Amino acid sequence: MKPNTLRVFNTLHTWVGLMAGWALFIAFFAGAITVFHHELHVWQNPARLEGRHVTEVQVDGPAVDAFVQQLIAAHPDAANSVYVGLPSKEEPDFNAYWQDKSGAWQTMNGTRLNGDAAARNDTSLDHATGELSAFLNALHYSLGLGMNGMYFMGVISILYGLALVSGVLLHLPRLKKDLFAVRPGRNLKRFWMDTHNVLGLFSLPFHLIFAITGAFFCLSLIMVMVFNVLTFDGKLMEVVPRVTGATPEVTAAGRPSPTMPAAQLLAIAREHGGDRFTPEAIRFQHYGDANALAEVRGDSTRTLGNGGSVGIHAAAAEPEAGKLIANQTAGARDTNHMVYSAMFALHYGTYGDLAMRIVYLLAGLAGAFLFYSGNLLWIETRRKTRQAEQPRVHRLLAQATVGVCIGTCIGVALCFPAALLWPDQAVSHVFWPAFIASVGWALIRHPARAAVELLWIAAIATLSVPLSNAILTGDHFIVAALNGRWAVAGFDIGAIALAAGYVALARATLRRARGGPAESVWALRSASPNTQKTEEPAALERV
Repeated sequence: MKPNTLRVFNTLHTWVGLMAGWALFIAFFAGAITVFHHELHVWQNPARLEGRHVTEVQVDGPAVDAFVQQLIAAHPDAANSVYVGLPSKEEPDFNAYWQDKSGAWQTMNGTRLNGDAAARNDTSLDHATGELSAFLNALHYSLGLGMNGMYFMGVISILYGLALVSGVLLHLPRLKKDLFAVRPGRNLKRFWMDTHNVLGLFSLPFHLIFAITGAFFCLSLIMVMVFNVLTFDGKLMEVVPRVTGATPEVTAAGRPSPTMPAAQLLAIAREHGGDRFTPEAIRFQHYGDANALAEVRGDSTRTLGNGGSVGIHAAAAEPEAGKLIANQTAGARDTNHMVYSAMFALHYGTYGDLAMRIVYLLAGLAGAFLFYSGNLLWIETRRKTRQAEQPRVHRLLAQATVGVCIGTCIGVALCFPAALLWPDQAVSHVFWPAFIASVGWALIRHPARAAVELLWIAAIATLSVPLSNAILTGDHFIVAALNGRWAVAGFDIGAIALAAGYVALARATLRRARGGPAESVWALRSASPNTQKTEEPAALERV
């Protein structure tokens, strides 16, 4: 490859990485934890505060019917279209979502529905969006900034893909030579560059998956709206539900008719979904109407696109009662549903068992490290040797990188004890103040001092995860592990390991600040403006 071409790819890789690096660090760090989305529910389950542990949950048909009927009696708007999450070990209560007449989303669970009038009328989404696993997921795909944040992350995913392609092309000529070349020693800059390159190459398949599927999920609505106007004459929007679900959107007949019992609907879904299919939710359209439909959604084991659904005519007194509308489960779905389900599974790792999800966890954390180390390497590579005063932009970039990246680690760690201490409050009330304080601290401190200080704070904040669990629930990782509750013990053990990593990184950063080149923005000592040229090789050897 020609030198000019390599220079173009190097420039593209560098600047795209810098522009997207901070957002991608947040997305990867939160996304790595979100791989264990269901286990997060177990860890933060308020029942553990009372010494109760859910071991098994049986989905009872009459209980589903009673919940839906009680919900519709309290909130009639839910009859038009309501999504009912069935109880599970991770979420041992019913959860329902629907839109009111104004189009605003509402939510309700079994506990509040059986409570007093105030509880029954409290349909705010704060109960769902502020919960730990939901907030981390939102942080992953939208930086916690809603729809605008999701569109922004879609653009970032495209830039991320460009950085991947340019990085591969950049290192392709020396791929065979440098594939396993991680050279420790006095030249720390070369060691971190080798580590950055090797991690990037070995995790490339995961990064390509994340970039492609991330752009698809975040920008799909915009793409549909554009194609709807330009190509499909405004008719595409009505087709979308058939691509993502098993039932079309229908209008109510306006004629009352009892809806089939949930036990029958679940039995029909299991029959068509096969032995590997486990129902997890039911979406009812026009409950109690002659045009009632039910869509039973769930997961199938041993398949890539594990998510699927079965559509059923659900009006009990009508001729088509119990007849199948569509079967979009593994082995029976059409191509559109197969691709959509596979992309979701590939992005979140839902198709694999524990070992695969641990691989996704490590790939996510390694990806976060790539973006952090990439920014730091760029700053150090452009250091002006034999120059006491470095460009102001380099110092600001170093401070911002430290504040955003380590601030994210601190904020996410503190969300865990917050979820146990204040289960009725949104954990975002803890994350954002911690994040903003970290960024502010980094901007007023020397970059090296800020990095060391914030890394120590991150270690302490991360240790608060197992400590808060032990103090507030008594279910610390030793007790949980001995009783086979690895969903609890795993988070505590992982937090301890992560805290140890922060301590090691803080110590390494301090050593580099004290012994590295004095003109670096990471040095705590000042460089002399009269540094001799003969001193340069020795200084560079310590970079």
